[in-house]
Amino acid sequence: MSAETTIHLNVNGENRTVEVPPMRRLLDVLREDLHLTGTKEGCGEGECGSCSVRMNGELVNSCLVPVLQADGSSIETVEGLAHNGVLHPLQQAFLSCGGAQCGICTPGMLMAAKHLLAHNPQPTIAEIREGLAGNLCRCTGFMRIFESVLSAAQASPEENHAR
Repeated sequence: MSAETTIHLNVNGENRTVEVPPMRRLLDVLREDLHLTGTKEGCGEGECGSCSVRMNGELVNSCLVPVLQADGSSIETVEGLAHNGVLHPLQQAFLSCGGAQCGICTPGMLMAAKHLLAHNPQPTIAEIREGLAGNLCRCTGFMRIFESVLSAAQASPEENHAR
């Protein structure tokens, strides 16, 4: 067993410290040590995007990131989207447009969509399709997800970028 290392993270705006083996996956630290279970494990191989989080503003598959690599990083998970009990426009659009089905891919889709809208607040369907290409869904056939992102972008582009 690996010796434990002190890891410092800023998760959803809150400074957190954990003592964990350095090669433990960021996904496991988020779910098991920090009790942020919104991030899901789909494949464990970086193929499905269910575990997507934003690390220092970049979209990453947390199942592929050793926590040591994240030391000192800013991490944003799906739990960080809503503020003061108010859903992020993306979350509301996923509910309104039927983009959320079983819930396994939804957190990763939301984080990928947040990343896309941070860089392109008014994407086309083709740009949304490309921006979410690393995330797989077996329930919706993707059109409701794409429509959810488009709806959120059209409803409040400035809020999507700011939050």
